[in-house]
Amino acid sequence: MQQNAERAVERVIEQMRANLSEQLTLDDMAQTAMFSKFHFTRIFQRITGVPPGRFLAALRLQEAKRLLVSTDLNVAAISVRVGYSSVGTFSTRFTKSVGLPPTTYRRMGGFSRHIATFTPQSPGKSHIYGRVTAPAGQSPPGAVFLGLFPQRIPEGLPAKCVILDRPGDFHFTNVPDGTWYLLSQSITDDAAEEQDLLMVSATGPLTLRGSTSLTVDVRLNRMSKVDPPVLLALLDSRRAAYERLRGHKPVAA
Repeated sequence: MQQNAERAVERVIEQMRANLSEQLTLDDMAQTAMFSKFHFTRIFQRITGVPPGRFLAALRLQEAKRLLVSTDLNVAAISVRVGYSSVGTFSTRFTKSVGLPPTTYRRMGGFSRHIATFTPQSPGKSHIYGRVTAPAGQSPPGAVFLGLFPQRIPEGLPAKCVILDRPGDFHFTNVPDGTWYLLSQSITDDAAEEQDLLMVSATGPLTLRGSTSLTVDVRLNRMSKVDPPVLLALLDSRRAAYERLRGHKPVAA
């Protein structure tokens, strides 16, 4: 039953990818999955961690990121290709999710010079300790990005983030109160596009109140079709490594 549900979700995600410029409805998706709308929505969110409409919106922005760095299409043309009727709406949503305006993202070659974190109303007192591991017998990933996000999709401003040179121990201090997802992504120096990044992990939801102290294991696995796209513009790991060699502190926020 679980395998049937996963295959149905994968069929719908393939449909999404093939029709990013179209206005897919929940009825269309449920018909492809061959489930009722209620059952389809429930299993899609259970398997991917996000509702189908939110997953589709993320795929559209992921494709926009790819087009910005791999084509000469202008922003207006790209917005139409990924299903937006208003270039202004597209630019606003892209900037909010990715952290950079479309033109800046293109100029930066798809990377960010700095990953900002949001400023809470009051400083947190909680701690998260953990260790990142990769599957045995597989090629080890390169640098690893870890961030605390309010949703299952890594987008917008994380509460905390860090980039490790390789899998290993990490520690987040002064984490704000709230419910967070600890999302991680391996970063390889030779990845041409973010969909080429090797491994991902999602842990959560993690609820922190007062002076909570949590210990979590982060197990990286190869990215699958049902993993939500990484929308946040990540640091160029090669540039970050070069800066660390020059004596800068590890990339963290």
